[in-house]
Amino acid sequence: MIDPKFDLTGAGPDDKTTVLPETAVALVEMERLQQDLAASEERAKNHWEQYLRALADVDNVRKRAAKDLESARQYAIEKFAQDLIAVKDSLELAVSNSEKASAGNAADVTSLIEGQNATLRLLAKAFEKAQIEEINPLGAVFNPELHEAMMAQPSDVAPNTVLSVVQRGYQLNGRLLRPARVVVSAPQG
Repeated sequence: MIDPKFDLTGAGPDDKTTVLPETAVALVEMERLQQDLAASEERAKNHWEQYLRALADVDNVRKRAAKDLESARQYAIEKFAQDLIAVKDSLELAVSNSEKASAGNAADVTSLIEGQNATLRLLAKAFEKAQIEEINPLGAVFNPELHEAMMAQPSDVAPNTVLSVVQRGYQLNGRLLRPARVVVSAPQG
């Protein structure tokens, strides 16, 4: 005998198909699982995009940190170097004045000059170790990137030639710390 639920022989156009409760539960569960899968795939896609953005941000931070570290390494002593320049200027002036005054007490003045010269040599070695380069452009063509013209003086020398150096300039790893202050030649006339 055929179960009346499955008897389709007498089914007419108005008859409804009967769905078993187990099948209905399975269909509902499958629909829910498909929705969960779609939501999970969307979350996974969003997480992947967030991961890629975070990876790019980390890479940018790493590059920026490396650049900052290199800059800090190269120019960490810049303030120190600028302070040392003033010390060197003072010592050079003292040596220059001591040599002029050496006619007085020769023994005291000679030892003073020797001590100042020794200090200047030590300072020059410290500058060399710190990669501080002196700019002494005497006789060179005036370069506004490295020199500061204090005055122009008429001369027979080609125009814009450095006639004298009032104060030497300095560079640290190619970066200008202080321009050389110079007197430049001007055409006579």
